[in-house]
Amino acid sequence: MSAETDRLQAGETSRAVQIPTGSAALDGELTVPRDASGLVIFAHGSGSSRHSPRNQEVARLLRKAGLSTLLFDLLTTAEAAEDAHTGRLRFNIGLLTQRLVCAAHWVADEDEAHHLRLGFFGASTGGGAALVAAADLGKSIGAVVSRGGRPDLAGNALRRVKAPTLLIVGERDETVLDLNEEAYEMLNGEKTLAIVPGATHLFEEPGALEEVARLAADWFLEHLRPFSGARFTR
Repeated sequence: MSAETDRLQAGETSRAVQIPTGSAALDGELTVPRDASGLVIFAHGSGSSRHSPRNQEVARLLRKAGLSTLLFDLLTTAEAAEDAHTGRLRFNIGLLTQRLVCAAHWVADEDEAHHLRLGFFGASTGGGAALVAAADLGKSIGAVVSRGGRPDLAGNALRRVKAPTLLIVGERDETVLDLNEEAYEMLNGEKTLAIVPGATHLFEEPGALEEVARLAADWFLEHLRPFSGARFTR
């Protein structure tokens, strides 16, 4: 039995993918449990990648709850190397949003996923990009969750978000908590601000990341119900 098979949970299928975005092809991993209830596209945070240990762990727990996941790199290898020196691209919300939108269009055409409703899970700066992408895609996105995110980076797009949105912040992440409280007031649709007691920005405290995953899974399972008719619309 391979290491890949060992890593997968019972009934899951997983494959490496490349997502075309016009200017670049981005590496990712699409994993689909048997009888999945929806599909969550991850938008990693500043200076990270699809290998983010926190997003990988949350994704594993979401799949355990019956949700499919797509983790992919928002930047190419060359762009990530540049960004490591300049920190410029991680705050280019327009670029990150465009790539998230491309990923949503791509995954909606895949055989494993075309019948599944889509959600976004954003972390740090990826939270801002996920909210702008959700605003741009409208009803095609069933739910958004932000973990320690920067929803303030979405600006006025916050007022256009139709998808039910859950903002998760650590109690001790005081600056980001203030930014999330301000962004929460700008959201017009269904919304919840969940504060994880005792947690800091990276949710490294015992049980904190598990609480993030529990909150996110409950939110996605509630809102990513099967399609009643129409598929993802471009």
